[in-house]
Amino acid sequence: MAGGLEGERLAKLRLARTANVGPVTYRALMSRFGSASAALDAIPELARRGRGKKLIPASAADAEREMAQAAALGAEMIFLGEAEYSAILAEVESAPPVITVRGDPALLQRRAVAIVGARNSSAAARRFTRELAHDLARSGLIVVSGIARGVDAEAHQGALADQSGAGGTIGVIAGGIDVKWPRENDALHETLYRRALVVAEQPYGMEPRAAHFPRRNRIISGLSLGTVVMEAAPRSGSLITARMANEQGREVMAVPGFPLDPRAQGCNGLIRDGATLVQSAADIIESLSPIADVPRMAADLFDYRAAAIEDPDDEARHSVEGLLSLTPVPVDELVRMTALPPAVIATVLLELELAGRLERHAGAKVSLNGA
Repeated sequence: MAGGLEGERLAKLRLARTANVGPVTYRALMSRFGSASAALDAIPELARRGRGKKLIPASAADAEREMAQAAALGAEMIFLGEAEYSAILAEVESAPPVITVRGDPALLQRRAVAIVGARNSSAAARRFTRELAHDLARSGLIVVSGIARGVDAEAHQGALADQSGAGGTIGVIAGGIDVKWPRENDALHETLYRRALVVAEQPYGMEPRAAHFPRRNRIISGLSLGTVVMEAAPRSGSLITARMANEQGREVMAVPGFPLDPRAQGCNGLIRDGATLVQSAADIIESLSPIADVPRMAADLFDYRAAAIEDPDDEARHSVEGLLSLTPVPVDELVRMTALPPAVIATVLLELELAGRLERHAGAKVSLNGA
């Protein structure tokens, strides 16, 4: 294995690709042990304490292969805590430990707004999306979306149509950086590689699966100061993105629609519940204007040094586990009910997650894994 900085980057990729290590657990491991190399050494024992199956970290050979494949494609990997990582995305609790990008990574440091909506969107919505994205790009904003058919594709095309060079666009995909989906947007992918940026969280070669799309959506909203929803049926992926934006403390905006159109029900519901009504790019710009530029680089948000942690004893483990069930419970509630130090509870939860027995939910909630 390479030494120094490159060796630690390889260790970070191995850590991120290890089974049961999600984004929150990755941060906890880095904070506790100070480096990915030390965390990898500790994982098997932590999983054993959580009474799970033997956990073997992802191999160095697999990590090296993935890095080489990305480089051969002209892509690069950016790790949480590095200066090139989006500072606003880094503030999200569930920010990806590593993203693979292809295109212009400097766009990650720019002020951005997300536009999401129905794949089967109406002609009127597609036209308005394109005009809205064009005006936002001309105003200097980066337009973020998911390169899906319908609203997503129109958002990217509208931003790309701006010739001023003031703004730009970022596409976030649910599969690996080498996977174009849907196939009908192959040409759009190629244009984004050349003139904008494509971001992927999943490993190289990974085909998008249903579970990957909500994960992609949290990145779309996490990269953005606010999210605009343009046509969305109830229980649609676009509403998931809006909910995630709200949980991340970002602005939620929506374009109203005709009440009898099912595609308008989601947007109208968001507006009823307090989302900003959008009729033009000016409405979006006005809504985002009080939000200052992110003053720090992502690297300034993290100082991974080994923390002094008090390991839990069996009584503490029993106390925490006894309060857990298949129903999600806030971690703060576990602290209140056990009167244990937060660091001790965090370690118990870390052990359980590495053992494959714990599931984390939005809003800092946890539950036992029902699998």
